[in-house]
Amino acid sequence: METILKDCEERMKKTVASLAADYQAIRTGRASSALFDKIKVDYYGAPTPLSQVASVSTPEARLVVIQPWDKSLLSPIEKAIQKSELGLNPSNDGKILRISFPPLTEDRRKELAKQAKNISEQSKVAVRNIRRDGMEEIKKLEKSGNISEDQQKDAETRLQKMTDNYIFKVADVAAAKEKEIMEI
Repeated sequence: METILKDCEERMKKTVASLAADYQAIRTGRASSALFDKIKVDYYGAPTPLSQVASVSTPEARLVVIQPWDKSLLSPIEKAIQKSELGLNPSNDGKILRISFPPLTEDRRKELAKQAKNISEQSKVAVRNIRRDGMEEIKKLEKSGNISEDQQKDAETRLQKMTDNYIFKVADVAAAKEKEIMEI
């Protein structure tokens, strides 16, 4: 029974961590190198993460500089960024790529906030699905006679409290991201 609860808690922690990682990829008014974590560049025929072929830095609040280790990758990196859903246009000076982040419009902020809310809802659903799986496992233990009915009720109560706690954590992370998106 304890292993079921620990497994559920571990999975819920991963869900919250995944939400935070997904939120890093949502562009706010500030430049962030984390935005480029999911971009893959065609490197000798193989899709390779940008961070493995170039250094990504943020020297200013609204500027990202990408310096490839191999100058021949400037064009493929530029194309990969343009194809991404970030809506950014890098400027290529032959040595490095500069990407300036214009301030977000009010409509774009609202759109990003809505996207962030949808991601948080998916995380809440994932946490609830983990709870459902845990409840099923606990009921199987009770039916097989490995635990008593009282132990089952106790475990289900603990699992529900854990679920409520992680739903609250998801809501906290979502509220912080929405605040970050909406600030000018």
